[in-house]
Amino acid sequence: MGHMQIGSLQVEGFAALAPMAGVADRAFRELCRAYGAAYTVSEMVSAKGLSMGDRKSKALMRLSDEERPAGVQIFGSDPVVMAESVRMVLQSDPQFIDINMGCPAPKIAGNGGGAALMRDPALAERIVRAVVHAAERVPVTVKIRAGWDESSLNAVDMAKRAEAAGAAAITVHGRTRAQMYAPPVLFDSIAAVKQAVAIPVIGNGDIVDGPSAKRMLEQTGCDFLLVGRGALGSPWVFRQISAYLTDGTTPDAPDAKERMRVMCAHVRKICQYKGERVGIREARKHAAWYVKGIRGAAAYRRELSQLESVAQLERIAESIAQENG
Repeated sequence: MGHMQIGSLQVEGFAALAPMAGVADRAFRELCRAYGAAYTVSEMVSAKGLSMGDRKSKALMRLSDEERPAGVQIFGSDPVVMAESVRMVLQSDPQFIDINMGCPAPKIAGNGGGAALMRDPALAERIVRAVVHAAERVPVTVKIRAGWDESSLNAVDMAKRAEAAGAAAITVHGRTRAQMYAPPVLFDSIAAVKQAVAIPVIGNGDIVDGPSAKRMLEQTGCDFLLVGRGALGSPWVFRQISAYLTDGTTPDAPDAKERMRVMCAHVRKICQYKGERVGIREARKHAAWYVKGIRGAAAYRRELSQLESVAQLERIAESIAQENG
């Protein structure tokens, strides 16, 4: 444990940051890398948007040096359009390209992309083949779910097809589309995929600390871990996972003062990249995650949901640090 090979890319560490639309932007990806995330993945980019020259899609796939190794995640339902978009994705010089076949959001799955591909394994296979061909030497990974619903747990079929089509690794989120993000995580689905393919299998779902990371590894035999919502408001989770898996230690979670320091640094970074007007609105949800579990959190959350400036955030952070000292 501690390294994995994705095509020509050697990945060091135990856990990477999952791509999360509207959340895992450049500021958050860089922060998680600094805390030991093994790699990061862009927010999902519409292949159709890219091929139509959409500026927003283009901006989403930009990768900075601080967040690498990093991949760009694309979604769509047309093999030709997906392959076409790869030409543009390669301009970002990603270490790998990830295909989203797991997103449960109605506007994605409802248009045949994301998790909807779980219902059409033959089309999914054609998409992987087309993207692999277009990506040339850049490795292609695929992110799937356990299945569309309880009655169609077809992760193994999807994974075998992805491998046959040239995928270099596969991530399995151990839930069905019907479950969205509700418990339980289906460890058996991930374990079955690991048994069925020779390429690395990355386990995803409810990893929030060292013990849950270890449980995922032990129950599934997967090669690597992907942390999504478990990193929200606690980017240091990667450091905790590494320590726990390396020597069984559990570093203390940062105290309130340190949490507030990281929160402010994170929000300043968001505003640096997006401007304060846009950035501060996006920062509201991150701020709410940082105060989770802190005394008086509910009242602070109400205040943070109205956040209008970095100065205001710093005042709130200061009083939280003092009251929770």
